[in-house]
Amino acid sequence: MFRANNTMTYKMIVLDLDDTLLRDDHTISPHTKEMLFKAQDAGVKVVLASGRPTYAMRDLGDELHLPDYGSYLLSFNGGRITNCQTNEDIFSSTLTLDDVRFLKNLSEKEQVFIHTYVGDNIITEKNNKYTTIEADITGLPITVVDDFVKAVPVPPVKVLMVEAPEKLKPLEKRLQQELSERFSVLRSKPYFLEFTEKGITKGTTIDHLIKQLGIKREEVIAIGDSYNDQSMIEFAGLGVAMGNAPEDIKAISDYVTKSNMEDGVAHVVGKFIFGEV
Repeated sequence: MFRANNTMTYKMIVLDLDDTLLRDDHTISPHTKEMLFKAQDAGVKVVLASGRPTYAMRDLGDELHLPDYGSYLLSFNGGRITNCQTNEDIFSSTLTLDDVRFLKNLSEKEQVFIHTYVGDNIITEKNNKYTTIEADITGLPITVVDDFVKAVPVPPVKVLMVEAPEKLKPLEKRLQQELSERFSVLRSKPYFLEFTEKGITKGTTIDHLIKQLGIKREEVIAIGDSYNDQSMIEFAGLGVAMGNAPEDIKAISDYVTKSNMEDGVAHVVGKFIFGEV
């Protein structure tokens, strides 16, 4: 990992959404918004990177005027990059339909719920409280189907297995080992276990984006709070954990900021971009 350098001129700040940029009520604080506008006016790219589907990120991108500044959304944990100005996808990764069938069978074996996205809908065979949480976060409706595999007509960007954290935590570790040659496997929330194409993470997708933009790794700040943020925190020149992050995420970060309820993102912008004490 590149270590923090207070004299570095940073050209990009990559932000996770839930429990990082967003407060607990899923809004951006006025102070954080003000600091991000100030950073963009100074020429710093503000990029949003989330496990959410693209649809569930657009309003936040618009709120931060990302189309006006020619910036980007990294959705599906890095499975897609969207140019906010043109609304075009400049990078997209998908699973295969065989992957969908395999993961559906695996979910039955492991006795966990499963869902994915078709268009702007969440598809599942059995609604459950964890899929409902996903719907509440993303604003996407849930469609309950009779046959999960048949209901997915085109390769999806990702598939989620969802269950209680105490069940998913050991499952994550085991499947990361067993399926390492086929999928990227990680938890974005304690109750969301996500499967994307092998090698796809927020970190690898940021690498893809900055190479297109001519930005160096050392010139990137990445801020997150959870395990799906680890790859981008480790990749960035300055990897930042939120004050509300788990201790093991804090341990791999260059810097720990304040919590999402204390304008932790604004604090990083002020300190590392504008040199505020």
